Amino acid sequence: MRLFLYYLTLLGSSFVISTYGPHHRAQMTGDILLGGLFPIHFGVASKDQDLAARPESTQCVRFNFRGFRWLQAMVFAIDEINNSSTLLPNITLGYRIFDTCNTVSKALEATLSFVAQNKIDSLNLDEFCNCTDHIPSTIAVVGPAGSTVSTAVANLLGLFYIPQISYASSSRLLSNKNQYKSFMRTIPTDEHQATAMADIIEYFQWNWVIAVASDDDYGRPGIEKFEKEIEERDICIHLNELISQYFEDHEIKALADRIENSSAKVIVVFASAPDVEPLIKEMASRNFTDRIWLASEAWASSSLIAKPEYLDVVAGTIGFALKAGHIAGFREFLQQVHPKKDTHNEFVREFWEETFNCYLEDSPRLQETGKGSTTFRPLCTGEEDITSVETPYLDYTHLRISYNAYLAVYSIAHALHDILTCRPGQGLFANNSCADIKTMEAWQVLKQLRHLNYTNSMGEKMHFDENADLAANYTIINWHRSSEDGSVVFKEIGYYNVHIKRGAKLFIEKSKILWNGHGSEVPFSNCSEDCEPGTRKGIIDSMPTCCFECTECSDGEYSDHKDSSVCTKCPNNSWSNGNHTFCFLKEIEFLSWTEPFGIALAIFAVLGVVFTAFVMGVFVRFRNTPIVKATNRELSYVLLFSLICCFSSSLVFIGEPQNWTCRLRQPAFGISFVLCISCILVKTNRVLLVFEAKIPTSLHRKWWGLNLQFLLVFLCTFVQVMICVVWLYNAPPSSYRNHDIDEIIFITCNEGSVMGLGFLIGYTCLLAAICFFFAFKSRKLPENFTEAKFITFSMLIFFIVWISFIPAYFSTYGKFVSAVEVIAILASSFGMLACIFFNKVYIILPVEI
Repeated sequence: MRLFLYYLTLLGSSFVISTYGPHHRAQMTGDILLGGLFPIHFGVASKDQDLAARPESTQCVRFNFRGFRWLQAMVFAIDEINNSSTLLPNITLGYRIFDTCNTVSKALEATLSFVAQNKIDSLNLDEFCNCTDHIPSTIAVVGPAGSTVSTAVANLLGLFYIPQISYASSSRLLSNKNQYKSFMRTIPTDEHQATAMADIIEYFQWNWVIAVASDDDYGRPGIEKFEKEIEERDICIHLNELISQYFEDHEIKALADRIENSSAKVIVVFASAPDVEPLIKEMASRNFTDRIWLASEAWASSSLIAKPEYLDVVAGTIGFALKAGHIAGFREFLQQVHPKKDTHNEFVREFWEETFNCYLEDSPRLQETGKGSTTFRPLCTGEEDITSVETPYLDYTHLRISYNAYLAVYSIAHALHDILTCRPGQGLFANNSCADIKTMEAWQVLKQLRHLNYTNSMGEKMHFDENADLAANYTIINWHRSSEDGSVVFKEIGYYNVHIKRGAKLFIEKSKILWNGHGSEVPFSNCSEDCEPGTRKGIIDSMPTCCFECTECSDGEYSDHKDSSVCTKCPNNSWSNGNHTFCFLKEIEFLSWTEPFGIALAIFAVLGVVFTAFVMGVFVRFRNTPIVKATNRELSYVLLFSLICCFSSSLVFIGEPQNWTCRLRQPAFGISFVLCISCILVKTNRVLLVFEAKIPTSLHRKWWGLNLQFLLVFLCTFVQVMICVVWLYNAPPSSYRNHDIDEIIFITCNEGSVMGLGFLIGYTCLLAAICFFFAFKSRKLPENFTEAKFITFSMLIFFIVWISFIPAYFSTYGKFVSAVEVIAILASSFGMLACIFFNKVYIILPVEI
């Protein structure tokens, strides 16, 4: 059975190795072997396999200079470690590095090679063969780059707990440790990048964008997270598109048409550079230059896109770049590459041929071009100067992904060093035991990596969190055109710090940004124009919330800034101006002493007091005359006093209402009028007694008549006093500011109880009606006695005034309510004064004077 497994595994291993011949790998032996997966090519040739013959391995196309530099960073790190006397002394690291061609299939072919070799070692089949060229197990794998490729590789490596540290796979799905058990990375997860993109869009106040994502495990999760973030910020996506480098031409053209017809000016692209390039190329052919691109880190600094021929389209791009690192000596290492020196790295030969557009002797590509190819390349001399050619390979000014690959190797080396220096009883394994560096297995290295904690060459603390991710920040860059040679310059304009509280994570220097390569004004990318102050955003049916119409604020509401979602209601004491941009204090109105109407009413009230006082003076002066005696002199004095009170009570209605004036004015008016009408009622009743009843003795008449009259007046007035006391106790009137009228606040009295006011006026009218009845009954008295007729007229005037008062009182508002009541008080008081006393004064004065 073991023999069968040996042959089965050996067969799988030989298949993988045969597929990847000596021209498709970089390999160096060592005591401990590290695997590497790098995108040395951007993709594979499109080829239809009709299976008429045995399928051939797919050919990789388009050499990736940046990917080769990443590979060189791994090689350089291993060389440094092997030459170090402090890190892994007396142990040599080797490597086996393969080209993924940025595809899952190629990456899995290479991964099978790692897994197959580990499986052979785990079977312990040394007794069956004498393998002098035995390759040690791959203890850990660095890479690959793309998230989709890493997902497939992680699923396979996770089955055998082989640690995998990616330097460029940022998909948030890879943080799921239940599914990807052995995956780790030195690049931050897209969880933060998607949030940062949404923060940038909110920062520039855009709300109408296009979202484009690669159709893989990098683009789809990233754009999904982005959608959730912008939804919280009320930002809308007009177009949401997927893209791939394997799209047909008509699909790319259709996508470009949709983008061109969109009103959104900002395009958020969550994709890798090979996936974005076909779209950028199509846009460049159309000279479509009025869009702003927001780039994820996968293509924000890619040499595949950052080309002068595309710069008219992508100039002004804002992108996210990883924090750059420094690798001492790496620049010189890159410049020393040569196909004759780097015999262990076959990728160097292709790099040399692509850099200088020539072919080396014995190159397999030379044989391929001889078969009907129209492209001619001369032979390489081997004396070419690598520093004389500008390629992304030598762009070491901002080492980001290269530095991540460098960190990945050092992280593995420090984990191995921790195993090497582990003391018994202090280990991470069962019973605090340590792993043996000579016989250790991949899962033990994975355990050690999870507890890794060291300081890197830049003095930064390195450790993986619970999701096996490294926390990091982003640098925000802006694509500028070089004034010297027209190439792309990545200008740093800010940063995004994931460790700071929300709201302070993003920092951007606006003055450094060049929009579309030349402008300084922030482009407009909103579905609707900004709503000016004084208006609010109104919903448009069947349109997203970002699309709106500007609706003017209603009266009494305002908005003092652009794009207000709602209009703010003015405070009760304020009102909106004509443009509805601010609120001004309302004008306060009441029946004032200073306004003409208030002055006129006050003058009439004072005249009433003066006239009444004059009449009282006449009656006192001529109190012994027959006519004064005939009018019931004592009761007339009380009546005149009550009229003075009536006229005076009207003055309480003028001026700003206060709580005390509101509680005084109605009782003062009601009691004064009841006192007045009670006197008139007793006078009328006395007239009837004189002319219709039998006259008692003089003693009884004197006592009964005077005391009874005052008693009746007191009792009638006391009832009104009690009504007022009950009213003031249960619902006292108070000052009230009426805000219902636009632009004006009316200060009035809230009567507290309409029923109380009704009882007060109703009781007064009841007494007036009784008085009218007795006066009407006295109409047949002797012709010379006309006082009953004048009382009848005064009561008619009283009824006419107060019947008219009721509808006028309830139909007016504000200060006119008080004015109506003052007019009613004055009119009825003047009516009683004139009808009852003016004719008597008219008689007294000519006769006595």
